[in-house]
Amino acid sequence: MNEIIKNIEAAQLKAEVPAFNTGDTVRVHALIKEGNRERVQVFEGTVLKKQGGSNRTTFTVRKSSNGVGVEKTWPLHSPHVVKVEVIRRGKVRRAKLNYLRDRVGKAAKVKELVK
Repeated sequence: MNEIIKNIEAAQLKAEVPAFNTGDTVRVHALIKEGNRERVQVFEGTVLKKQGGSNRTTFTVRKSSNGVGVEKTWPLHSPHVVKVEVIRRGKVRRAKLNYLRDRVGKAAKVKELVK
């Protein structure tokens, strides 16, 4: 890759990025703009996947809201993602948890990682 592009991308990286993996339950604080006002909205769910590299890294979080599954994908280094809190670590054996989309109730849960 070109050195100029590398320098531009390096300038866009966040200084502190939380360490979380697929299967973790996270709380994402996202900046929402409504008209001329800004507020922070919290989205809590299970990380289905992380993909990309450098400043293009994205992660997808899934939660169940009133019996309906809701997924959101955020760029990790975006200024709209204020912070990501890890609530609990998940014990998973694969990188992408797409099979959780077909499951309902207790079957859609990920076991907690105990160290």
